[in-house]
Amino acid sequence: MDDRWMLPDDAPVQLIDQDGRRTADERAPLPDREMLLRAYRGLFEGRRINDQCTALVRQGRLAVYPSSHGQEACQVGASLLLGDHDWLFPTYRDSVAVIARGIAPADAMVLLKGDWHSGYDPAEHRVAPQATPLATQLLHAVGFAHAAKLRGEDTVVVALCGDGATSEGDFHEAMNFAAVFHVPVVFLVQNNEFAISVPLSRQTAAPSLAHKAIGYGMPGRRVDGNDAAAVLAVMGEAIDRARSGGGPSLVEAHTYRMQAHTNADDDTRYREREEVQAWIARDPLLRLAAYLRAEGALDDEAERGLAEGAEEIAAELRRVMNADADLDPEDLFRFVRAERSPQLEEQWALLRGELERDSLTDAGGAR
Repeated sequence: MDDRWMLPDDAPVQLIDQDGRRTADERAPLPDREMLLRAYRGLFEGRRINDQCTALVRQGRLAVYPSSHGQEACQVGASLLLGDHDWLFPTYRDSVAVIARGIAPADAMVLLKGDWHSGYDPAEHRVAPQATPLATQLLHAVGFAHAAKLRGEDTVVVALCGDGATSEGDFHEAMNFAAVFHVPVVFLVQNNEFAISVPLSRQTAAPSLAHKAIGYGMPGRRVDGNDAAAVLAVMGEAIDRARSGGGPSLVEAHTYRMQAHTNADDDTRYREREEVQAWIARDPLLRLAAYLRAEGALDDEAERGLAEGAEEIAAELRRVMNADADLDPEDLFRFVRAERSPQLEEQWALLRGELERDSLTDAGGAR
């Protein structure tokens, strides 16, 4: 049996180069104009959301924000092709992918503000809560896809992770289970070159992260993660393959983390400014804009309309984030179990008593 079909190509798939020109790449079809315009809107709004959230961190309105500035093509490409019954399993850096799935930006920020574990209903939007521990969501994604297959459902699961997650045991367990049980899941690895301060060269000795796929018996694909057209084409093929019963795939998107890991990180300590500057020319937003303008699909008026819409999104996000949350302390106990245990009742009674005493003390002081 010839297993070479599982091996990734020597170079990532690219359909639009960094100057916005169509490149000759017969490995994947160019998405149609309507899809590219939808992708551009997602990139445009995603960039504005990334920048707004970074500002909200500085203002103390968000506890932390792992920006995906520069990775928006991966984010949008992960969500735009999913159907009504499909699911997305994101990481903490995938807020733009979550929002592209139809979740309000303010709801996507609840976790990062520190108010609650998740600000949206996963079942309603078919988006799992954003996972902070590396690679744990991959096991959840595979289990969900396996259950959907057993039920005979038309469901494809897209599981997101970064290059650092490929060094975790959960990554390998998820890959192996997915291949052995032939489940409809697509793993999208956003290789942004750094796992916090650890470069890719310290993560793996493989020719690429996509080469890891063959060890589990699934195809590995490589794509230019800053080329939205290529991401859509490669992910579309993998999703169609999974939906038709072809099993799992691993897609490695080559991209770059333009900003620090989070606001708690000083990226100048482990990478040179020249390296970051070199990636500016590969900006996914500018690249797709250049192509669409050259094709006559985008003009100044359309760009102004997108900018106005993005500003409205940013303004609403600021409005919600600037409002103090009305938190109920009993929620700490309300959602632990379907029926509250005697131990939880006892703990809630102790906390309630302390809160009541504090309230009386404050009232006495006010008098």
